[in-house]
Amino acid sequence: MPCTKPLNIDTSQPVLVTGATGYVAGVLIQQLLEAGVTVHATVRDPSQTERVQYLQDLADQSGSGTIRFFRGDLLQEDSFDEGMKGCGIVFHTASPFQLDYKDAYHDLVQPAVRGTQIVFHTASRTPSVKRVVLTSSCVAIYTDISECDAVNNKSLNEETWNRTASLDYQPYSLSKTLAEQKAWEIAGSQTAWKLVTINPSLVFGPGVKYHESSTSFSLMKQLGDGSMPLCPNMGMGMVDVRDVAAAHIAAAYLPEASGRHVLSGHNSSLLTMARLLSPKFPDYPVPTRAVPKPLLWLLAPYLPGGMSRRYVWNNINVEASFDHTKSVSQLGIQYRPLDETGADMFQQLVDLGVLTKK
Repeated sequence: MPCTKPLNIDTSQPVLVTGATGYVAGVLIQQLLEAGVTVHATVRDPSQTERVQYLQDLADQSGSGTIRFFRGDLLQEDSFDEGMKGCGIVFHTASPFQLDYKDAYHDLVQPAVRGTQIVFHTASRTPSVKRVVLTSSCVAIYTDISECDAVNNKSLNEETWNRTASLDYQPYSLSKTLAEQKAWEIAGSQTAWKLVTINPSLVFGPGVKYHESSTSFSLMKQLGDGSMPLCPNMGMGMVDVRDVAAAHIAAAYLPEASGRHVLSGHNSSLLTMARLLSPKFPDYPVPTRAVPKPLLWLLAPYLPGGMSRRYVWNNINVEASFDHTKSVSQLGIQYRPLDETGADMFQQLVDLGVLTKK
């Protein structure tokens, strides 16, 4: 694992991973199983064994770890009680994300905050739980990359909170912000367990399966299937999913881990990622030229995904600047090179037949 600090991973107690079928959760579970941990994985319907078979396969391949599946509904009280029973650590990775939402509050914000309340209140009444690791996001720190220049000309770090997202503008960012704030509120009301949060930027890298609905996989697919002839020069932080998973484990088992942690290996852009991929995969139509910002601004409301002109103005041709110092010093994370992350993920899509030569 890309963690430079020695970890004393306790395998005597199981751990709970919520949202087990997610992109980050899958790699986290893989690393936990390889370390010999017993994982309690919550999914909406554990009776649908075909949907979780790939996770069972990871356990079988690990040779040391085991996995058990439990039902977990972010909107139902007590639904995490059984899965959390006996667990020393809770990894709360589950969070609702819908691009085609109808009501931002009811479809995004309310489930995120309510789900956090339910999981964290369950932790408070489960005596075995000593630490909770929350998968938050860098979007709980900022809404637009242009804010990097607005914070005293410094990089965005753990001290910053998102104060500009709203139900009308970037509501997913609002949902992650309010969910993390609720988490800290509940954590501060008790002393039985300690909260540590991981705040990743845009996550890339190979998953344990192809997650068709994942924004990360969707973007990588578009970079290689010819549907993006020109690439938006969209400033963003990027991080490898394997580094994110390792950070969760370090946050769980390092005694000194505390507070929030920006997980962003590289200040980059989507165009930079494309230009790193192009020479490695010359038989695929990877774009290397940027979409002119005025053109993208003009077309934004009509493009799939609902990008607003305000978002284009604040994020295109704007340099990202995230400070990951704390994740390196406290968690011991050693970030993978960006070209390795991109190439490994792109190659996974090629191997799975998602991308074909043109």
